[in-house]
Amino acid sequence: MAMASIESVTLDVADPTAANRFYTAAFGLDTQIGLRASEAPTTGFRGFTLALTVSQPATVNGLIGAALDAGATPLKPAAKSLWGYGGVVQAPDGTIWKVATSAKKDTGPATRQIDEIVLLLGVADVAASKRFYVERGLAVARSFGRMYVEFAAGSSPVKLALYRRRALAKDVGVAPDGTGSHRLMIGGDAGPFTDPDGFAWEAASLAPTP
Repeated sequence: MAMASIESVTLDVADPTAANRFYTAAFGLDTQIGLRASEAPTTGFRGFTLALTVSQPATVNGLIGAALDAGATPLKPAAKSLWGYGGVVQAPDGTIWKVATSAKKDTGPATRQIDEIVLLLGVADVAASKRFYVERGLAVARSFGRMYVEFAAGSSPVKLALYRRRALAKDVGVAPDGTGSHRLMIGGDAGPFTDPDGFAWEAASLAPTP
């Protein structure tokens, strides 16, 4: 059996046209993230973050700057940390985006090259959710006990990782409480199902083609 992976990530947004304009201007994303119109009620933290991994701090600054110019709200200014350099913004549609690099110094001019898109799910019990996903064919790439799990992406454009919900909220600078819809649909060859924290997967073949 082939390893299960994410084929698509679809965000529920009030205005797909405006959201598409934002993502193209901010991050140069068009086909990697799907958008669909939805008024599903949600308040507070939606329980997930999308992270863009890039090669150097100048690229982090460039992408965050472009996002702010396009209408994003800053949550955490780009700064050095123990693990590298990164910052967090909230898109006009409400989705939280982290842009980060493990490099602490620039090695060349800034680009808009995104090396990896990671979907970070904030979960109540990392060990239980890890077990759930392994049973559905996802392969663990890295695991740090009950704190953090990263799954192998294979050829997928999006990598899945699990983080404790409170720790994820703290990491991106928001309160951990939230209710209502996650406003997220994950398309993959493991679906359809709903995970222990209410994140919904659909079969990738049914996912909207960009």
